Amino acid sequence: MFLIVGLGNPGEEYANTPHNLGFMVVDSLAARHGIRVSRPDSRALTGAGEMGGKPVMLAKPQTYMNLSGPAVAQLMEKHSIGPEELLVVYDELDLPWMALRIRPRGSAGGHHGMESVIRSLGTPDFARVRLGIHPGHPVRDGADFVLAPFRRSQTEELDDLLQRGVEAVESVVAEGVEKAMAKFNRRAQGLQNEEE
Repeated sequence: MFLIVGLGNPGEEYANTPHNLGFMVVDSLAARHGIRVSRPDSRALTGAGEMGGKPVMLAKPQTYMNLSGPAVAQLMEKHSIGPEELLVVYDELDLPWMALRIRPRGSAGGHHGMESVIRSLGTPDFARVRLGIHPGHPVRDGADFVLAPFRRSQTEELDDLLQRGVEAVESVVAEGVEKAMAKFNRRAQGLQNEEE
């Protein structure tokens, strides 16, 4: 079974912020595949179903972003899911707005939610889909930026980004990480070290 985890923060005040893109992709996947993500399990809201004929579990940790790891680790242990069956979806300030990257493994790159997941699992060897949120101008305070509501111009493009996120996840589940990377990854303009 594939475990697809969207990272975000629970609560209405965070619902429409860049830091909740992981939650939004999971919600979009749930709607598209008729999966209800409402069952409390291991400090997360979860829902099980099928995607392209393969069993999946969708999950949204309810522990707040920076403490996402223990919920993910508990889910994996409880349901006997290995790192090779985990896919984490989250926002990435090192990528420009609307960019998308699939990676088979890697560091957290300063993302505290991913730091928590890697620390709790004891390995960085799991797939991830990263959704770019950098606005294209200097960001003075990253924490303030990721928790501020989307600007109107972003809101107008948000559905397109979420759709690409959904399709990227579906591609990873159906075809594997390498084929999905070949299909979706395009180097972002202007950011030299985003792949490190």
